[in-house]
Amino acid sequence: MGDDDLTSWLLDADPALRWQVERDLVRAPSDVWEATRSRVATEGLGARLLAHQDPDGRWAGGAYFPGSSAATDAEGRAEEGQPWTATTWSLNALREWGLDPAVLQARRTPELLAESCRWEYDDLPYWDGEVDWCINGYTLANGAWLGVDVSGLRRRIIDGRLDDGGWNCEWVAGATVSSFHSTLNTLRGLLAYEELTGSDDEVRAARATGEDYLLRRHLLHRLSTGEPVGDWATRFAYPFRWYYSVLHATDYFRRASTVDGTPPDPRLAEAVEVVRERRRPDGTWLQEHRHPGQVWFEIDVPPGEPSRWLTLYATLVLRWWDGR
Repeated sequence: MGDDDLTSWLLDADPALRWQVERDLVRAPSDVWEATRSRVATEGLGARLLAHQDPDGRWAGGAYFPGSSAATDAEGRAEEGQPWTATTWSLNALREWGLDPAVLQARRTPELLAESCRWEYDDLPYWDGEVDWCINGYTLANGAWLGVDVSGLRRRIIDGRLDDGGWNCEWVAGATVSSFHSTLNTLRGLLAYEELTGSDDEVRAARATGEDYLLRRHLLHRLSTGEPVGDWATRFAYPFRWYYSVLHATDYFRRASTVDGTPPDPRLAEAVEVVRERRRPDGTWLQEHRHPGQVWFEIDVPPGEPSRWLTLYATLVLRWWDGR
C-alpha cells in the first residue's frame, strides 16, 4: 500500500482506533478527532463493552478476575490463560479507547466500585489497590481518569521501587530485582496519571528510575549477561494486556517523550530496529500472537493477519524515532 492507501486502511476502523489515527497520524483538527472520539460510547467496541457492565458497576462480577469460579469455553471446558473480562481490564480498555469518563461517572461507576468491588487479594477496597504493582498502575490510571482520589496509591507506587529503580509484582514473595513486565506496566500507570492530573515532580522522578532500568538493558537484554531476555520481548500482539514487548515499551517511551518534552534516548535504537524489521512491504504489521484467555469479544484480527492497532502504534514509534 502507498501512504495514502495505508492511511485510508487505518481510518477504516472502529471509532476507538480511528480517532487516534486522526489525531496522531493524520493530525486532523481537534474538532474532527474529538467528534470521532465521542462515538466510542455509542458505537463499536466501546458500546459493546459498556453493555456488559453489571448494575453494581463491575464487569464479570470481579475486580481483576471474574466472580465466577473458572472461565469455560462454549463446550464447558476450562479456557487456557487468564480471563480478560473483569472490571480492571474493562476499565483499562475503555480508558485506552478514549471513552469520555463522564459516561461512567453518570453511571456512578466510581462510587459503585468503592462500595461493591473488592480485590481478590485480601478482600482489599478497589480504589486503594493491592500489592501487585501492575494492578496498582492500572488502578492509579483508571482512578485518575474517573476523578477518584488515588493519591495514597500514587505514594505507595513511588515508594515501592526496588533498589535497581524498577518494580516487581512478586516483591511480596521476596523478589529483589525488577521485572520488565512489572516495570513497564507501572510506568504506563504513572504516565497516564501525569497526563490526567498534570505535571508531578515526584512521579516524574519515579518514572525516570523505572525508565533507566529498561534503558540500561536496551529494552531487550539481561543486564548481567547481555543475553536476550526471551522471545516474548519481540512478539507483537494487540491488546497488549500485561505482557511486555518492545513495541509496547517503545510506544510508552514515545508517549513519555511527548509529555516530558524530551528527545528519544539513544539506548532505544536496537528495540526500534526490531519494530522496523517487522514492517511488511505494504507498510503493515502482523498480529503475531493472541494472549489466551476469556474475552467478551475479540478486539483485533487473528494471528497472521495485518493489525490496524499494531500498525498505528509501530508507525508512530518509527515516525517519532526517525524525526528525532
